Amino acid sequence: MQAHFHAKRALVTGAGKGIGQAVSMALRGAGAEVIALSRDPADLRKLEEQGCMTICLDLTDFVAIERMLEELDPVDFLVNNAGVSFPEPFLETNFGKFQETLAINTSAAFLVSQCVARRQVEAGKRGSIVHVSSQASQVGLADHAAYCASKGALDQIMRVMALELGLHGIRVNCVNPTVTLTPLGRRAWSDPQKRDEMQAKIPLGRFAETDEVVQAILFLLGDDSSMIHGATVPVDGGFLAVR
Repeated sequence: MQAHFHAKRALVTGAGKGIGQAVSMALRGAGAEVIALSRDPADLRKLEEQGCMTICLDLTDFVAIERMLEELDPVDFLVNNAGVSFPEPFLETNFGKFQETLAINTSAAFLVSQCVARRQVEAGKRGSIVHVSSQASQVGLADHAAYCASKGALDQIMRVMALELGLHGIRVNCVNPTVTLTPLGRRAWSDPQKRDEMQAKIPLGRFAETDEVVQAILFLLGDDSSMIHGATVPVDGGFLAVR
């Protein structure tokens, strides 16, 4: 698989932590030139040490997104990983947090993808785009109205992108993980009652490890998945299979 990424350019959003950091390091290890984007400069230092180019940017600043991407040379790969979640019951969901969730999880992914794909088309460059979505895009989860809405919309944006960009040789897919045991995920699901209730709904009986999601992303980016286009690929231990 490493040959697919050698000397290619990849942009990863939400690269400072968790899945984004892990996929950035995996792409760099495979020989790609990685542009890692995060809003926290402290999170980017580890990636700089690994040879990644880093950009500190708040993805709610849509003007800054467009300006930044205009200055970048076209990339071969894009991983839209940036995301937030503010779990709240529907009747108590703060509208500001609802808007922030959609701004980062959906609108920013749309805008970054649009800018990247435009540059790819202009340059005649074939490419691959992977959105990090969620099992929450396809089922209702209590206390996750904003998150479910944002990921459901992301899946639909991906389908339209696949329809329109395929003729330009640009593949677009989503990876849809269950709870993933990043450091944040481990803390968020440390309560035994909460953890056990969710794991009971997963046929494999466990949450995903970060590397399992990273490997799915690399597969969808690379040539081994050259005929996979417009797909939502679950990495969920069977959660969606039994809904």
